Amino acid sequence: MSHIHLEKKGLRGLAIAESFKQGDKRSKFAGVVMRRDFVIDGFVFAKCEVGGDDATSSILKMYSKLGRDDISFVLVSGLIIAMYNIIDIAMIRKETGLPVIGVTYDNSEGIESAIKHHFPDSYEQKITKYCKLGSRSKIRLHTGYDLYIRTEGCTAKEAQKLLDHFTLQGSIPEPLRVTQLLAKSL
Repeated sequence: MSHIHLEKKGLRGLAIAESFKQGDKRSKFAGVVMRRDFVIDGFVFAKCEVGGDDATSSILKMYSKLGRDDISFVLVSGLIIAMYNIIDIAMIRKETGLPVIGVTYDNSEGIESAIKHHFPDSYEQKITKYCKLGSRSKIRLHTGYDLYIRTEGCTAKEAQKLLDHFTLQGSIPEPLRVTQLLAKSL
């Protein structure tokens, strides 16, 4: 397990969010490289299929397209996106060597029944991917808001310290707030 080194002055992370509208066949990804001092240091874009299984490969292509070795972690807004296109953070961790943190803002009881409903003939593979994600950890930010995270390559405590550092107000860390705004504007 590697660690997130918050003491690094030049700490940079890649934050990723997606957006699609009802009826879209493809969802749009936006990625932002943000430094520890909140300076935006790069952008990258991609797409994935709504209801598909290509979100993980799209994120890996985004990382590769940046061609940077100064990124220290990956933040993803949601791991079940674009109508159950499930992101495999263990694969992202394995391929990049970086700690990966998936962030959600609401508690839920699980999505197995929704997957079965939307994919009655092919739900087994999606449920297997979903279960592979494991359970989420509830953390409380210094702002008083709770987040639900899944991590690979770092502990929940390390992720909490990182997210606290990158959260100025409210419940959304700045790198994710910027990527969400950017993804919605596409």
